[in-house]
Amino acid sequence: MRPDSLDPVLLRTFVAVAELGSFTAAAEAGGYTQSAVSRQIAALEDACGVELFVRGARGVRSTPAGDHLLPHARALLERHAETARAVAELRRLDAGAVRAGTFATAGAVLLPRALAAFRERHPAVRVEVREGPTEELLPLLEAGDLDLAVVSTHKAAEPAGVELVRLCEDPLLVALPKGHRLARRRRVPLAELAEESWIVADSPPAVAALHARCAAAGFVPRTPLRAAEWITKLGLVEAGCGVTLVPAMAAGALGGRVALRPLAPDPPRRTVYAAVARHARRAPAVTAFLDGLRAVAAEVTAAGAG
Repeated sequence: MRPDSLDPVLLRTFVAVAELGSFTAAAEAGGYTQSAVSRQIAALEDACGVELFVRGARGVRSTPAGDHLLPHARALLERHAETARAVAELRRLDAGAVRAGTFATAGAVLLPRALAAFRERHPAVRVEVREGPTEELLPLLEAGDLDLAVVSTHKAAEPAGVELVRLCEDPLLVALPKGHRLARRRRVPLAELAEESWIVADSPPAVAALHARCAAAGFVPRTPLRAAEWITKLGLVEAGCGVTLVPAMAAGALGGRVALRPLAPDPPRRTVYAAVARHARRAPAVTAFLDGLRAVAAEVTAAGAG
């Protein structure tokens, strides 16, 4: 039997003729001419290599071969219909999944709000969340282990297999102990922090970024305190052990425990992107989740400007 013998159109016509006992009735039910139904049945019989119907003056009836094929044809057509329903569910966001990644700060602000709104609109879609730094999330996108991720990068070039969609700009603020000599300033000149102990994540990219910023202000930062978690950095600043840079996006989550001030003369900032994997660009659930991220990013940006 050739593969084209399983054409759903031919099988559907075959089932209609078998159930209605007439080429004419099957043609009317399917919106075909009688000659078109005859051609379809002939094509199916040629593919199967057997006669499926006995043609007579009083109509048609199934041959033993037709009786054998009929339940299988019905089952295959039902599977085809189930597949069509599954595709429709994905398009309507009545099924499916989104695997999302995020770096820590966006995981505290952007992603939760986008996730809450998405779940309210599309409760049948499963969402999985994975947190990690940008340098770990991008390879997961390229490997197909994530569908999209909120990342922070200063590079304009898109990684292979990943589309970057700009969400917002996120200024970096300096976090100072509340009793710090500069805590009452509206803006803090970076050069005046040359003698401070800096708290920075213990990773080459984080240390290199801080050194580059401080070099532009004319000094080399002292970085004796290395901490990866925000709760540790915040505790160290609050206790007067040092200063650190905090994304403005995270300011609301710090609870006023430290003084947050913009740096002068040019506040550093990072660009926040949604990185979408190539395999997920046309997925309806991913597109809807991305729209939610954009909306939340716009709200956060507007709140910061106000």
